[in-house]
Amino acid sequence: MASLMDDVTAEIFLRLPPDEPEHLFRAALVCKPWLRVLRDPSFRRRYSVFHRAPPLLGLLHRLQVFEGDPAARLAPTTAAPLSPYPDLSRTRPLDCRHGRVLLHVGVGAWHFVVWDPVTGEQHRLPEPGIPWLIYTAAVFCAVPGCDHLDCHGGPFRVVFLVTEDCTDLVKAAVYSSETGAWSTPVTMDAGCDVQHRRDAIAAGFYYTPYVQPRRGAVIGDEAYFTLRWGNPVVKYNWSKNRISMIDPPTKDVYKPGVRKEYGNHVALMVMEDSSLGFACVEGSSLHLWSRKVNAQGDAGWVHCRAILLESVIPVASSDDKPFVVGCAEGVGVIFVSTGAGLFTIKLDSGLVKKVAESGVYFSVLPYMSFYTPDRGRFPSLAEITDV
Repeated sequence: MASLMDDVTAEIFLRLPPDEPEHLFRAALVCKPWLRVLRDPSFRRRYSVFHRAPPLLGLLHRLQVFEGDPAARLAPTTAAPLSPYPDLSRTRPLDCRHGRVLLHVGVGAWHFVVWDPVTGEQHRLPEPGIPWLIYTAAVFCAVPGCDHLDCHGGPFRVVFLVTEDCTDLVKAAVYSSETGAWSTPVTMDAGCDVQHRRDAIAAGFYYTPYVQPRRGAVIGDEAYFTLRWGNPVVKYNWSKNRISMIDPPTKDVYKPGVRKEYGNHVALMVMEDSSLGFACVEGSSLHLWSRKVNAQGDAGWVHCRAILLESVIPVASSDDKPFVVGCAEGVGVIFVSTGAGLFTIKLDSGLVKKVAESGVYFSVLPYMSFYTPDRGRFPSLAEITDV
């Protein structure tokens, strides 16, 4: 009878919304039988499979390097408290993916910290030894065949892409937590960006292939980032240790009022069909592209949709223009910033929600993960853990 009641109780708890994890914790405080159900590892797995996409739990944001380091905090978007932000000075958040946050830490020698805000676990790793001028990075799960619904613990990889100091070359390397070592850095062939260099020179600008310090996209063995001039996409295949370049879907993507050499705020993302997505604002509309492969095996950009922003995104003044600063993969959410604040747009419904006040949002980093009582750290749970 008790087993039957546990099964019925679990079925009810499965339907509690994952983006409001505090409901699970409050239920766990009601009685020991409920706590036992909610702390069972099998419930965590069933819960993540039932809801399919990890919910948004918090936000960090990146600034351009010359704008300084952002406030050292992860702003929660739910009432459930995450583990404290690592007590480190001069930290630069670089990426959030698969339940992990990647931080660049300038205490003593520059190094990286991979942090799990749900469990509090931290891993420190060194830099790959590339003298950087400007850079970006990505962290991701390294478990073969993982569905990334419950990526706490386990092996991970870190991709580091830089514009090298003094040489202005674009270089990349990948770190494996299983080997504890970086790959040999690889350099992008100078021929990859010939056309972009010509376009810049023709426009009267000095061209340097500056890596954009924005969040990239990871699909299979490939990580994607953008460069500053015109937003060309850099593809780094970490399994083959090879860098190549992809033209952006349009060469007319620029932020209104900003000199063209600085490019526009764009976001790369993983689409529902696991293709590479590209989002930006042109005029007053949000445009989405997807990179598709045709029957002949040739890849190209396909325009998916356009969303008129004038009537849905508030602005501070007539001169204020919206721009894209990130996305939350798996839940179909785009982050758009204006002088009136930071907003999310749900692509399936068009629902707009304000999630933060106005600020310097160069690149928003969404932290997404399932947060269940067997992982969380509510202090009051300690009073009833003897089950």
